[in-house]
Amino acid sequence: MSRCCCELTLIGREPSRFDPVALDQLDATGRLEGMGRVVGLPDLHAGNGIAVGAAFWSPDRIWPHLVGSDIGCGMALWQTSLAVRKFRVGQVDRRLQGLDEPWDGPAADALAEAGLPASLASPSLGTIGGGNHFVEFQKVEEIVDPVRFSALNLTEDRVWMMVHSGSRGLGQVILHDQTALTGKAGLLAGSPEARAYLSRHDQAVAWAVVNRRVIARRFLDAAGVSGTCVLDIVHNSVTGHDGGWLHRKGAAPADRGPVVIPGSRGDFSYLAEPVPDRADEALWSLAHGAGRKWSRNDAHARLSRRYRVADLQRTKLSSHVICEDRRLIYEEAPEAYKDIGAVIADLEAAGLIRVIARLRPLLSYKTRAS
Repeated sequence: MSRCCCELTLIGREPSRFDPVALDQLDATGRLEGMGRVVGLPDLHAGNGIAVGAAFWSPDRIWPHLVGSDIGCGMALWQTSLAVRKFRVGQVDRRLQGLDEPWDGPAADALAEAGLPASLASPSLGTIGGGNHFVEFQKVEEIVDPVRFSALNLTEDRVWMMVHSGSRGLGQVILHDQTALTGKAGLLAGSPEARAYLSRHDQAVAWAVVNRRVIARRFLDAAGVSGTCVLDIVHNSVTGHDGGWLHRKGAAPADRGPVVIPGSRGDFSYLAEPVPDRADEALWSLAHGAGRKWSRNDAHARLSRRYRVADLQRTKLSSHVICEDRRLIYEEAPEAYKDIGAVIADLEAAGLIRVIARLRPLLSYKTRAS
């Protein structure tokens, strides 16, 4: 088998820990005509034909399938007005009702504020979706960099909330339409096909940002608190970079300020500052989470024999899990994910981040729909 002829970089202290299937997928992408650079991040894992936890750069081509169907998927982090000492899991649990249902708010107005047409209004706007998407209430476990934490005007004793979701069905339609037109061929930058795709791509990214904002407001209102958005980062996108085009597939940006890198629902998350000195070695990209250790089918097969659903509704960190989908609760169990501590250590060892704070989960919400 021919090997990747472009520049391929793996970020990790022990390359042997990478999944061979993910490496094969990374290699196959690197052999696409016109591919210039490929980076595998510490959370690298096999996806649906494309490695997740990776960044790809081309001087003159755009590949929609490298962005995938969940265009604009990302993480938003909010600091709420609720003091940690007043947080009651049972009370918040009872209040989080009806949040899988369509949002009854002014969708057209929310879209218009982002410069999006009312035609993009959808019943899915303001909903989390399935898969690995979630909303999680957290608290600060440890402030690692007090100076930077203070500079960001953050408060230690407040409950925080992380929202992970994307463009829902909109991104799926865009990829489906594009694949029907051009298959998986790379689009020459500047061509009518590339311009048309980028226009729809940018709309989906903006829609996903609005979606996370609406989700956050729905959860804050349900919990009876207010909140302020600390950051919102996109980890599925294609953007202009260094005279070419940078595709991120499950990769956080290192050129948009602080990022949040979540672990599994049973592990810590990290607020971190990208370090620019060596960022270009990783295509200005960072791990977007812990990364899967097992596929969804493997996770369900392994864990459904070992645990009852009730066992997975509480984690080793004593956080609570709301997930009434009996299959999803196994597929997204903490054991199905890599060790987030090792992922963060790899990023630190590569000189790519400085950790600002470590966040402990209090309550993770997936879905109440069974």
